[in-house]
Amino acid sequence: MTTFVLVPGAWLGAWVWKKTTPIFEEKGHKVYPVTLTGMGERVHLASKDFGIETAIQDVLNVIKYNDIDDFILVGHSFAGKVVAAVADRVPEKVRLLLYLDASRPEKVRTPQEGFDPTREFGPLPPGSLGIPLTEEIINNLGKDVKGDDRKWMLSKATPWPLKLATEPITLSKSFDGVRSTYIFCSKSGDPVDDIIAGKWGKLEGPYKIIDSGHWPMITKPDELVEDMLSLSEK
Repeated sequence: MTTFVLVPGAWLGAWVWKKTTPIFEEKGHKVYPVTLTGMGERVHLASKDFGIETAIQDVLNVIKYNDIDDFILVGHSFAGKVVAAVADRVPEKVRLLLYLDASRPEKVRTPQEGFDPTREFGPLPPGSLGIPLTEEIINNLGKDVKGDDRKWMLSKATPWPLKLATEPITLSKSFDGVRSTYIFCSKSGDPVDDIIAGKWGKLEGPYKIIDSGHWPMITKPDELVEDMLSLSEK
């Protein structure tokens, strides 16, 4: 049995793992899908005072209060930096980091992974704390999300709190011993071949490539689970 802690990316909550969770459980594995403060069913807690440290604590508390140990920590999309920071705090508990089409922090001591997504997705709506998910964004990052799946995704998606993107993380030497694996999505808009070739930093572990957009947990759940289980054995 393998235990997975699943941290979703922008606009998402624990709900996005709805198709994958039963597949893991049918195979005898445990999964703990996380919703970060300000998104999903916790959207009512969104506040200008909450940023990346709150997200880190969200995951640490799931680990603490469920007595989770020796697990695979999965970060999707921007949550790559969240799971890296979590692993830096509890490296003795994390068996493996799995970056799912995610940002991949380096083993350095300087602040990193802070960026301004309004340059790509446009300005915040008046009075909003976050960037809403739109049809245009889905078409750019994962146009394979179609029909009922797209309607479902748009009905559940909540604004991505801007501070979760703009605030950087700073990792310590504790992170240096954490092992990493990767899943890349060939249709999410990133130059996967260049990434694998090391153009933006060397990969420090094995990887898989899924022929999907940015949300394979919606469009290819069986293949995603298969790849995650395969990498967990590396």
